[in-house]
Amino acid sequence: MTTENNVSNNNDTQEQGNISEEEFRQVVQALHDNGLKALRFKFEDEQVDGQVLNHEVYGPIFTFKVETRDGGKYATGFFMRELLQTFQSNEDPALWISSFFFDLMDGHEGADRLLPKPPQSEEDAKALIDNIIVPYCAKTIRDEFPNEQVYVDLDLHEQHGPVLEAGFTAISDGNNICALPLHVLIAHFLLNRDPAEPMIQGLYRIREEHGLE
Repeated sequence: MTTENNVSNNNDTQEQGNISEEEFRQVVQALHDNGLKALRFKFEDEQVDGQVLNHEVYGPIFTFKVETRDGGKYATGFFMRELLQTFQSNEDPALWISSFFFDLMDGHEGADRLLPKPPQSEEDAKALIDNIIVPYCAKTIRDEFPNEQVYVDLDLHEQHGPVLEAGFTAISDGNNICALPLHVLIAHFLLNRDPAEPMIQGLYRIREEHGLE
C-alpha cells in the first residue's frame, strides 16, 4: 500500500533546504507574488487578490480569488510544495494555476464559488466526510476507471490515522492501494480543490508500476 500525501508543513521545507527563517519568509513572499502575477496574466481584465495563511499542520497555504466583470467570485488555494514544484518545473505555471479557476467557473459563470466554510465541530467534520467527500471520491474514482473493478473504503492507518483507500481488485501483488488521510481530503475540499484528484493520480501511478495502460 502507498499513502499519498502531497502536502508539507513549513518546517519540512525549511529543513530540506536548510534555510533561515528570513529566507523562508522570502520564499513564501516570492511564491505569493508569482501566483498573483500568473493569475493576473491569465485574467488581465479581472480583479485578482490573494493571501497567505499559516496552517499548523500544512504550513503556508496560498489562497487566491478572481472576481470577474460579470460579478462572479471564485477562490481556491494551494499548498507550498505544490507552488514550489510548479514554478520550478512546470513549463506554464500560469496555465496550471489558472486551470483551477477555469474549472470553478465552468457552468457557474457569474456565481460565487468562494472557499467553503470549515466544519465547526467533530460532528460537522464527520458529516462532511460521510455525506459529501467519501461518496464524491468513490463515484469520481470509479467513473475515472469505468472498465475496472475499483475498491474504495475507509480504513485506519497505523501512522496516518483514518484514511480513504482505493485500489484495483485485479491487482493483488505489490503496491496495489492508494490511501489518503481524511484530514488531507478535507483540506482539499476546503480549498475548493477536487479531493478525488490526488487519489486518481495515485491510482494511475499504480497502473504504471504494474505495466497497465
